[in-house]
This record gives sequence, C-alpha cells and structure tokens, in this order.
Amino acid sequence: MSELSVVLEKYSFLEGPRWRDGRLWVSDFYTHQVVSARGDGSDVRVEAEVPAQPSGLGWLPDGRLLIVSMRDHKILRREQDGSLVEHADLSGHATGVLNDMVVDGQGRAYVGNFGFDLMNGAPMRTAPLVRVDPDGSTTVVAEGLHFPNGAVIIGNTLVVAESFGHRLSAFEINSDGSLSDRRDWASLGPVPDSDDLTEALPQLTLAPDGIAADSEGAVWAADALGNRVVRIREGGEIAQEISTGETGCYACALGGDDGRTLFLCTAPGFSEHERRDTREAKLLAVRVEVPASSARPR
Repeated sequence: MSELSVVLEKYSFLEGPRWRDGRLWVSDFYTHQVVSARGDGSDVRVEAEVPAQPSGLGWLPDGRLLIVSMRDHKILRREQDGSLVEHADLSGHATGVLNDMVVDGQGRAYVGNFGFDLMNGAPMRTAPLVRVDPDGSTTVVAEGLHFPNGAVIIGNTLVVAESFGHRLSAFEINSDGSLSDRRDWASLGPVPDSDDLTEALPQLTLAPDGIAADSEGAVWAADALGNRVVRIREGGEIAQEISTGETGCYACALGGDDGRTLFLCTAPGFSEHERRDTREAKLLAVRVEVPASSARPR
C-alpha cells in the first residue's frame, strides 16, 4: 500500500470531494469556498464563494454545478458564466443544516441534513432525505434516517451513509425518482439506543461519513470517529482499512487519471468551535488497487 501524501493543506474543514474532468473539487466549510485543483494539488482555483457554508457538490447533465448551501437550506446552481443562483430551497423539509448530496444522470439531487444541532450537542433526531428535481421542486423521498451523510448511486441503487445509524442504507431508484423502502446495504452494528450524543457516540464502532464506490461495487467510507477510511463490501464485510493516524477522516473520493487515487478529507476533529478559526485541514491521497467505478458522484 502506498503511503499517504498531502495534496492540499491549510484549509478549515474539507468536505464533499469530487473528481471531474481531470480535477479534484472540494468544499471548505469555514472559508466558504469551493475549490478545485489538479490531482497533485497544483493549479488551485476558487470555483465559488458560498457565504452560508458549502458542502455537497454535483453536476447537472448540462455541466452546471450544484452546491449545497448548508445554513440557509438551499441548493445553489453555478451558471455557465460563473454566477450563482438559487436552484432549490429545502427550508420546509430540513430539520438541521444541509449535508452531502448526490446527483443522478437525470439531474435529480438527493440531499441529506443533520436532523438536529450537532455542534451544540442537542438531542439526536432522525432526518429525511429530500429529492430536488431539475426544475428545483423538492420532495421528501425517505424519512427516519440517522444523520444521512455521504451518498453514491451504484447502477440503480442509492446508497446512503447513516453516520449515527451504524449502517449504509440502500434504496432502489424508481423511474420517477421516488425510492423503494430502505434496506441494509451494510449493517455495521446496532443503532445507538440513546439520543444523548455523549452516550450514543461510544456505541458506534464505525461512523460512515463521506463515501465513494469502486468498480467492484465496494464502498470506501470515511470513519468520522475512527481516524481511518475503510473499504466495505455489500453485506458489511470490511475488506480494507487505511489509517490517517492522529487526524480524523471525514470524506473520500476516487479519482486521478486511472481512477486509483483515493483522496481523503482530514482534520484534527469535526467540532465547528475548533475548526472555524483554524487552518489545519488537509486533503490527502493514497493509491489503491481497485479503480473508481462509473457510479455517481462523478
């Protein structure tokens, strides 16, 4: 296994990495920027400024970029001239700040949210998954998810990481964009039996955050509590683990020219109160054997 290398550094908290057209795209929470760079970290560009904090990224079929704007519960759209406009407002559905997102081949975005005030230690609550259609209309397509986070679409299956649910959940996507009932794609342990964060977090052996799919149908999942990224096969087998040492790992993406570079978003911790005014987040890279698949996001 290759060693970890630093691609980008001196950011606040990186999330939502995506590989597209030979570049790595990523959101930085507390500088309020979406940036892109080549796979070696060169040619860094600020692609968008999002005052209400950017997170998940995706693209419409015509190439326009969608950006989750976390705190005002909106999805922004970057037009061909670079201007940002409101694509959708999820205020009527989101019970916490918006989170990650995946966009399918028809331009439908599936968006999660925290469900509760994580950063101030509020009681844990479940959250819905919302579909945003290309015209900006919004529909709740799943409910009762335990912190719906990173998501990928493998074939016709939407896989969503439930960070505080100890699982990756799967839904079949119907032709109209609606979803089948939830099923376990990978159960990693029991759902915590408390809504108190201080009691629930120690019950989690793995907290899947951002995820990425490879060409064998396995999913790489950043473990938000375990300072590692793990490769999980459907059913729950952990096939591989890469440690990030003393720093946390919160999201990942497969990319590079041959699809065999695994990019990792890392920081010393995830607390807003610690990360907001620091610049200790890094984007790391490591070579892996199995390349990226054609699954979304891409």
